[in-house]
Amino acid sequence: MLEKLIKSKQRVQKHGEVFTPNWMVEKMLNVPGIKEACESLHKTFLEPAAGEGNFLMAILRRKLIMVKEKYNLTLKQYENYSLYALSTIYGIELLEDNAQVCVMNMFEVFKEAYIVVVNEHKGHVNFDVLNSAKVIISANIAQGNFITKETPEKKPIIFSEWEIKNKLNKNSQTIKVLRTEHTLAEIFEGQTKTNGRVKSLTERNHQLNIFELLEDESIEVKQVKESYSIVPITNVFKEETYYD
Repeated sequence: MLEKLIKSKQRVQKHGEVFTPNWMVEKMLNVPGIKEACESLHKTFLEPAAGEGNFLMAILRRKLIMVKEKYNLTLKQYENYSLYALSTIYGIELLEDNAQVCVMNMFEVFKEAYIVVVNEHKGHVNFDVLNSAKVIISANIAQGNFITKETPEKKPIIFSEWEIKNKLNKNSQTIKVLRTEHTLAEIFEGQTKTNGRVKSLTERNHQLNIFELLEDESIEVKQVKESYSIVPITNVFKEETYYD
């Protein structure tokens, strides 16, 4: 089956939209240095023109294979480390339909790999893990313009950093993280971060929370406060915050 590399001539002319074929994605990710980064738990990736997520999905698959090989003593360990691997992957996409597909594609890649490991451990799907994956993906994939660093509403693109706050060793089962929000402009300018900070309502934009469009009563929309709490990564879907 041939891959579809363009959606329409109009989109190519207007946006220069041409998708990268999978064979080329794999070849590019096999370049020395990049290949090793794709197999690292902590290395981060940002795709400034994510499209429907071809590069991001391929990177995620490689990271999840690494997690399965190195951090799979128990199902709980895999759940924690796979979520952290997911949290290291970021993307920006200009076109809304592509961005929505990218979000869903990333979730499906994560979910499919997770279910395989659940079955191998003869365990049960933990929906806290899947809901946390949804929150991480929604926070890490933004619709906007990489050049202007803004969303279509002319608000700053905001990304979340997921910092590990507990000491880990090869037998660690739980990863605790502190979520901190940064605008893309702040990241490029190297501004000093305030750990745990939640962007104010005037700074925030309603980024790509496509999962809120789906019926899922297990996710509760939280009022934005001042700072995020340190939580197990499997609980980030609760978006626990506190006032300073």
